[in-house]
Amino acid sequence: MNVLGLDTATAACSVAVASGMRILAHRFEAMARGQAERLLPMIDATLAAAGLPLDRIDRFAVTVGPGAFTGLRIGLATARGLALATGRPLIGVTSFEAVVHGLTAEQRRRRRVLAVIESRRADLFCQLFEPDLVPAGEPFAALPAAVFAQVLAGSPPFAPLLVVGDGAARLQAQGESPPEAVFAADASAESAAVAESAAVVVARLGAARQHGLPARPLYLRAPDAELPASRGTPP
Repeated sequence: MNVLGLDTATAACSVAVASGMRILAHRFEAMARGQAERLLPMIDATLAAAGLPLDRIDRFAVTVGPGAFTGLRIGLATARGLALATGRPLIGVTSFEAVVHGLTAEQRRRRRVLAVIESRRADLFCQLFEPDLVPAGEPFAALPAAVFAQVLAGSPPFAPLLVVGDGAARLQAQGESPPEAVFAADASAESAAVAESAAVVVARLGAARQHGLPARPLYLRAPDAELPASRGTPP
């Protein structure tokens, strides 16, 4: 099965083509803005590098969030359009799944995993997973100082906890981490590696799963932009 995976939910734009679990080609560009201009050319370049035309793609997979509002919508709209045009299924993958499934079995051995996604606002997006990557709780948004209190409320005391994702560095910087929490040795390098591998993970999950989440955006809070209030019919 050939799968095209897309990720634009965070501060990057990445595309990957997988044949089963084997990655045929992938592209990555770090960017806070500009995904709308770069995504389609990156898809074309990745398909060409994989040696596959679009009609040879059997399934599409895309991150559904949470993440940056604009980038998330761009990826979802593009994936929906491609799936509709080709008549192929579309699999949704959360940003949390794209992070934790990029870890090796050794990295998460005997550790719960806390995926932390940068919101670019005051809060962080979080979800806790068991060592086998089964969700241990619902996703939530919280200020950095409140994250661990919420995560550890129902956890066994001193259970090892691995913290990953592009929001991990900001969570670590707030300076009140419990002793059982382990962060990457180099948070900036970890963030870059996770972002670069996101579309690769999404493509592989798209190949492995018969069903995914609906391709609808996962928001953990309302967007900052609001539609103007109606002023009624002008005279």
